[in-house]
Parts: sequence; C-alpha cells; structure tokens
Amino acid sequence: MTLRPTLPVVRTTLCLLGLLLMGACYAVQPRPAAVEHADRTSVGSGGRQVQQGGDLVMGLSAEPDVLDPTTSSSLYTRYVMSSICEKLYDLDAKTELVPQLASALPTLSDGGLTVTIPLRQGIEFADGTKFDAAAVKTTLQRDLTKKDSARASEMGPVQSIDTPDDHTVVLHYKTPFAPITAALADRAGMIMSPAALKKYGDDFGNHPTCVGPFRFVKRVPQTEIVVRRDPRYYDAKDVHLDTITYRIMTDANIRAANLRSGQVQVIDTVSAQDVDALRREPGIGLLQVGSLGYQGVTFNVGNTRGLGKPPGKIDTPEARDARVRRAFELSVDRTALVNSVFNNWAEPACSGVAPDTEYATTASNHCPAYDPKRARQLLRAAGVRTPLKLTMTLTNTPDTLRLGQALQAMVKKGGFDLRLQAVEYSTLLDQQDRGDFDLLQLGWSGRIDPHGNLYTFLATEQGNNVAGYSNKEVDALLAQAAQQTDPVQRGATYGQAVTAVQQDDPIVYLYRQRNLTAYSTDVTGISAYADGVVRLGTAAFVKGAH
Repeated sequence: MTLRPTLPVVRTTLCLLGLLLMGACYAVQPRPAAVEHADRTSVGSGGRQVQQGGDLVMGLSAEPDVLDPTTSSSLYTRYVMSSICEKLYDLDAKTELVPQLASALPTLSDGGLTVTIPLRQGIEFADGTKFDAAAVKTTLQRDLTKKDSARASEMGPVQSIDTPDDHTVVLHYKTPFAPITAALADRAGMIMSPAALKKYGDDFGNHPTCVGPFRFVKRVPQTEIVVRRDPRYYDAKDVHLDTITYRIMTDANIRAANLRSGQVQVIDTVSAQDVDALRREPGIGLLQVGSLGYQGVTFNVGNTRGLGKPPGKIDTPEARDARVRRAFELSVDRTALVNSVFNNWAEPACSGVAPDTEYATTASNHCPAYDPKRARQLLRAAGVRTPLKLTMTLTNTPDTLRLGQALQAMVKKGGFDLRLQAVEYSTLLDQQDRGDFDLLQLGWSGRIDPHGNLYTFLATEQGNNVAGYSNKEVDALLAQAAQQTDPVQRGATYGQAVTAVQQDDPIVYLYRQRNLTAYSTDVTGISAYADGVVRLGTAAFVKGAH
C-alpha cells in the first residue's frame, strides 16, 4: 500500500488561537514536489547472526487501556497483545488474511450461514491449559455476550457455536456475515485461556493469559508493561528475546531522543516533524506503511448515557442540526492540513473505507470540497450566530496539539470559534465512552474489511458508536453490505452508506497517517503492517550489537 501524492499548496499562515501552547502563530510551509513513500514493513537480518536473549525496550506513544481482548479499544493495547495473545487469523505484509491459531482459512456453506474454522493442534496457553475448540468457543461466546464487550458487533449475528471435535469450531449465522475472517484477525480472534477466564473473570485484563511468543509479567501504570518469553509457545525456536518492555513515552521528541541514546530500540508513531532527520541518522532505520484507518473529528450527536445505549437528545446547534456539522467539514482544507502539519507524511481522508482496498469506490473516496463561504451560508440557514463556539477534546501530545491548533485557525474562516481541551489519552478514552464531550479528535488504526471501520462506529447502539449516531438508512446499508459476499457489490453498498453518512457528518474524516516506526539497526525481526500494529514476536538483537 502506498500513499497517493497530493499537489503542493501555497504558503498559508495559521494563527493559533488556542491557549494551550505558547507562540500564537506559525507559518505553513509549502510542500515540495509530491513524493511517493515506498512501503517498508519488516526488518530482515541481512545475513547477520542474531543473539539469543536480551531485553528489548519499545517506546510506546500512549498507555494501552485494559489488556482484555473483549473490552479494549486502544491501538496501543494491540501492540502488547500481539506479543502475548495470538489470533485465529492475522494480516501479512501484503495485507492478506492468513491463518495463525487456525490451521486454514474458514470454509463457508449453507449460503454463508455456516462458517467452519479448523484449528492448529498441539498448542498450549501460557498457563499450560490445552488450546482446543472448547477454549475457542469459550472466548467467542464471551466476546458475544459480555455486557461491556466491544467485539459483539465485529462478530456479526452469530446464532450458535458448535465444536464437533477438538480441532474444529463451527459458527452458525442468522444471516450471512462476510467480514468474519477479518474480524477474527483482530481482537475478536484473540483466544484467551478458559482457565484464566474462570479464575479472574472481569479482572482478566490484569492477568492476560493467551497463546503467544511471550507471556505477561507485570504492568506499572503510566510507566511500562513487561512480557517474558513463553517456553510453552509452539514456535518457541523462533523467539529470541528474553523480555520486551513497553515503556510509555507520550512525547515524540523524548521517544526519538531515547532511540538515539540507545535507551530504547523501537519507537512507534514517529513525528512527521522529526522523521526526515531521524531516518538519515546512522544506526537508525525506518519502517513505513500506509494506514487502513483514519483520523477525524467526532461530534457528540446523541451519546448521553454511554456506549451501547439508545441515543438521547443533546440541545446544542452542532448536535441538533447536520448543517452545522456540514459547515464544519466545509471549513477544513484537508490538503493544506496534511501539508502544513504532517510534512507530506499523511493524505486526506473522507470516509472509513481505505482507498487502496478492493472495496473502495468513487463514492467512498469522495471528498467534499473546502468551501468556507458555503460553510457560513449553512450556519446562517441553521439560525446560528457566528462565530459558533465549539470545544474539541484531544490528546495532549505535541503533534495532536499542532493538528488541533491548525484546525482551530482553519475553521475560523467558516464561522467557528474552536476551543481546545487537551487531556491524557486514557482520559480521552473514558470521556468518549461516557459521552463527556462536544467534539472529539481521535482516530482508528483501521481494519482490512470496511465493516470494522464503519459498522461499530456508525450503526445504532454499537460498541464504538461514541457519537451516539443513529440513521436507519445507514444501519440498513451497513447490515446489507455485511451479508454480501462479492467485493464489488459490497463496495458499492459501502459507497452508498458513505454518501448517506456525509449528509449527517457525525464523524468528519480528516486524514490517513502513514504508520512510521523507527528502530535501532542493532535489532532485526520487527514488522509493522497497514493495520497499525508493530509486531515484535520474532525480534532479536544481532550479534555484536552494543
């Protein structure tokens, strides 16, 4: 996957009106000639021998939420879980679905109503419990029935689960559900030890026990998470490190400095302000790949009682009237935004359908044009006095604040007075779930199937619908697309859904970042794919490394 180049823009000055950073104005530099960035998704040994043992430290840009596959929602949790909780399926470097704990891709029968999943044999969980069909069934039923599950909508309308033998699981559906394999290639497919689930129950996240190259050791909140090599792992011969320490470092400059000094060996989410200089430094390498996800602004249009609850009424102009949200979108010049804030390391985005997948269409790729004059007309038609004051909650990292302040200056032309409320990432997740926000700047790391990027965020009362959005037409289109098996047909239906969503704008999609992971060249075996997850299961120090 490569990012599409966009054209350079003229120099613009953004006056930063927020109170969060010193220095009220900065100049937006014009982008040089459009550049294509070539994907690099893994670090090979290059013929060098690897060491056995050692502790690799990864500088993590935000603290993960609960280490429970059923309830978690953070990308950073997926980093840690990729080392300790394998899935039935996975993505490879080419963004294709491949078996992991399953032994082959599923087979469909009965018109797609029956999904048969063969399992690998001779595997144990980290606590010595046998991995078998009964264990898989226990996890999947928990995903479907747990009250606070974020996975139920990803699993689709499962009617029942059978285990005809120890190495076969059969899902029976009420209606066909095409996205199931992709869903099982993410958290819904992370299989948990039934013994640990029985022992710890809702506290499983503090004792995560799965199948993986590493097992959980400890967590120090706001500081680090440590995992240790699991000798029970079925491919233990390919695991080289003794431990991995995921150290929380929210400031991109601090992460980069620690990489340069050798205190950490891998860092995620390299700042677009630093990447060009960092990748030229000796001893440092860069993995880069386009994203299946997006960054955007979510409006709270009905989240009054928390996730999964029926939407309520919010008596603000932006919640009441789609014209106000539409005006906000028309006030955003996406091309200028990604050029000024991300220095050619991002691309505009206008929907949750990734443009380089087989489901993309003209409709799903459509971007409403920047038109602040039209935005002011819409606000007048909605009876709104300008400037309309809005408060946007966002994380307190330098890059995100830079984005927020660029938006702040940009939407002023459209008639908005945007205030910024910066909080810690974990606080942001809590606020979004409770509905304690007006506008929220946050993104999604992305899934290969559009269902994982759209349904859970936009369908009524679904697990990640933090906007409290409800539209019967959108519900019907997203449900229809999930039942269709032909990618072209599904793409057309998703295009219709995107068109309908763009009339309401509960989410204003802004851009797709490029996943940037920097590493010490003393380390090999690191991978980072388009799903945004940095994989360290086979990482190792090379012999002779300092």
